[in-house]
Amino acid sequence: MSDNHTITRIAAYEARLPVVGGEYRMSHGKVIKEAVSIVVRIETDGGLAGHGEACPLGSNYLPAYAGGVVPGLAELAPNLLGRSAIEIDPLNRRMDALFKGHAYVKSPIDVACWDILGQATGQPVWRLLGGRAQTGVPLYHSLTSDTPEAMVTNAAHYREKGYRHFQIKCDGHVEMDIARIRAVCGARQPGETFIADSNQGWTQHEAMTVIQAVRNIQVYIEQPCATLAECLAVREKSPHAFKLDETIDSVHALLDGWQKNAMDVVCLKVSKVGGLSKARQIRDLCASMGLAMTVEDVWGSDIVTAALGHLAISTAPPVMLNATDLNRYNIGSIAEGAPKVAEGRMMVSDRPGLGINPRWDVLGEPVFDLSI
Repeated sequence: MSDNHTITRIAAYEARLPVVGGEYRMSHGKVIKEAVSIVVRIETDGGLAGHGEACPLGSNYLPAYAGGVVPGLAELAPNLLGRSAIEIDPLNRRMDALFKGHAYVKSPIDVACWDILGQATGQPVWRLLGGRAQTGVPLYHSLTSDTPEAMVTNAAHYREKGYRHFQIKCDGHVEMDIARIRAVCGARQPGETFIADSNQGWTQHEAMTVIQAVRNIQVYIEQPCATLAECLAVREKSPHAFKLDETIDSVHALLDGWQKNAMDVVCLKVSKVGGLSKARQIRDLCASMGLAMTVEDVWGSDIVTAALGHLAISTAPPVMLNATDLNRYNIGSIAEGAPKVAEGRMMVSDRPGLGINPRWDVLGEPVFDLSI
């Protein structure tokens, strides 16, 4: 056994995750009925195993798709075997030197190594990421695009569960999106936050129409258009707080947006930026610059939720933060030990590493397996 925890095996497993309610709807016909999740397992000569999960939201949302994870892993894995799993920064530099882009492929490798580092040191990952900043992370609930009445009902259901933050998914049909925002925000209760998110689904002139129509409504506007330039043009005409998501995919993108005063809130998705290591960098820069954050991921199940939970609970100051619990959007479970949710807040495990154990009866046989 080695204290260096040299990587001796990298394997991947596939799980299909049906969506609660049958489908999840976003802008311009993006409908997800079943997500494909790839679980990466890394084993070391020190007898430890860590796990990460990649789950792109279809193939037309971000430059990522589930079918690309295993081929990307096959490209990287031969160059990672024999390296230390707990020297995570050198491992990330190695991946970036070998394989340009493809953050969603690198993310589960990085997360699995953090899982191993936590186990090797007897610490939960949240402690390694900076220490517990709060006992539970406030969650938001995403309201799938639907009729205004159905979205109001959906919000009321989760309000009863203790949620106070809601994301209004807009589908790109401007008049209906305006009606959705007015209806959901019209049922606001004290202390609640609403975010209108079109996932880049409005053109610049459509976004201008929406913000003028909801000008007197207290609502955040999230990523109205596809590019930073378009979003910035809309922000300059809007009285609303602005949140950027899809365009914030790196430290450089964050700094560019900040220098241009393009946003008040950042959506930090772990796999979009390449894993916990780079997400931590962005998180700490946001905290230094006074930018509020939501900590989440593109999609996923128990392992993704554990990873974002450890990052979120170690984020300070807590007033800047909320997060999402991706488990509740899927049917079934792929691991034990995922964060628990009560009264709209997420509680994260104190066990070493991520605190999860994969359900091998669900994951089955590997779809990729390489060892030394």
